[in-house]
Amino acid sequence: MFERNILQVANNTDADGNPAGGWVFGTGLNIKWQAGPLGRPAGEPNGAFVEDLLEAARQRLEFYQKAAGGKFACRENAIAITKTEEALHWLYSRRMDRENRGVQGENKP
Repeated sequence: MFERNILQVANNTDADGNPAGGWVFGTGLNIKWQAGPLGRPAGEPNGAFVEDLLEAARQRLEFYQKAAGGKFACRENAIAITKTEEALHWLYSRRMDRENRGVQGENKP
């Protein structure tokens, strides 16, 4: 494939096997994942969500497309932006579905 950072990863679960936070660490990267649901009503986050990282990556790719008058713009970055936006769309769609079913913020499927 290609060279990239080696990541150290821990994905934690609670006593019922539900996602319960964790972390990712690598060169220039230190993420603490949200531990458990935010609850109802939503509480304060205690860590990052996948959507946060996708949005950070989308923003960075947009920066590459525009930096130095667009000299680093390329088709591959544009496709990566589109796919990142697509991933964000599907995660938002999942959230809205969970809101509509009344299970957003709970450890329920």
